[in-house]
Amino acid sequence: MTRPRVDDPLTLHLGREELIIRRRYETLSIVNDFLIAIWFLLGSVFFLYPSLEKPAAWLFIVGSFQFLIRPTLRLISHIHLQRLPESSWER
Repeated sequence: MTRPRVDDPLTLHLGREELIIRRRYETLSIVNDFLIAIWFLLGSVFFLYPSLEKPAAWLFIVGSFQFLIRPTLRLISHIHLQRLPESSWER
């Protein structure tokens, strides 16, 4: 049995439909960017209401943490550790 490579598409079966995800790390990075935008947009709106300032601050903290995820995903996409088959151990 051959192992899937990192850049092979990921196929999810949803009933009679298939969701095919290509370039997984890039897709994760895009999803992460959308979430960052949502947290900062909600945080900005929440700051308009004094009663929501604390949740707004937490949304900015979560969004800021996700900014750390972005370069991590980029680095992982360039450096991938892959397990070698046991047959290649013997030289």
